[in-house]
Amino acid sequence: MYKKDLYGKTIRKKIVFHGGFYMFGLIIALISGALMSIQGVFNTEVTKQSSTWTTSAFVQATGFLACLLIWLIAERDQSFTMLLKVSPRYLLLGGVIGAAITFTVIKSVASLGPAQSAMLIVASQSVVSYLIEVFGLFGVEKTAFAWVKLLGVVLFVTGLIIFKWKS
Repeated sequence: MYKKDLYGKTIRKKIVFHGGFYMFGLIIALISGALMSIQGVFNTEVTKQSSTWTTSAFVQATGFLACLLIWLIAERDQSFTMLLKVSPRYLLLGGVIGAAITFTVIKSVASLGPAQSAMLIVASQSVVSYLIEVFGLFGVEKTAFAWVKLLGVVLFVTGLIIFKWKS
């Protein structure tokens, strides 16, 4: 589990260290995707009994209350004044983007159904996330373009077309 580096400093083996974080990230990403799909269906069904913006406001308000409660329990020592130091300021638009996400997911699930809308959402996330990485946007570390990743996106989109194909 531990070894010495070139300078004699004790370090953890990188395979164990990174592998553990990779597995954690993989599990969390899978849970996130599942929760997004479930939330999209829940919100669409609530919208059928109310309205889009009523549902969106309720979702954002209950999300805020949940975050506030978790903050009180787990991070009370961290002050909200830290947000005043965030730079660039546009990074604070996450809540506005969250409202837009809630609205667009509700509308896409209502129009396309849960499976097709989820696949298109994930395809869009994949393309945009890759572009953010390649161009180093929003403070993300820039990565080199890789043809194999582009091929992966093309295959993913091809899979969407096959999934939608009517026999």
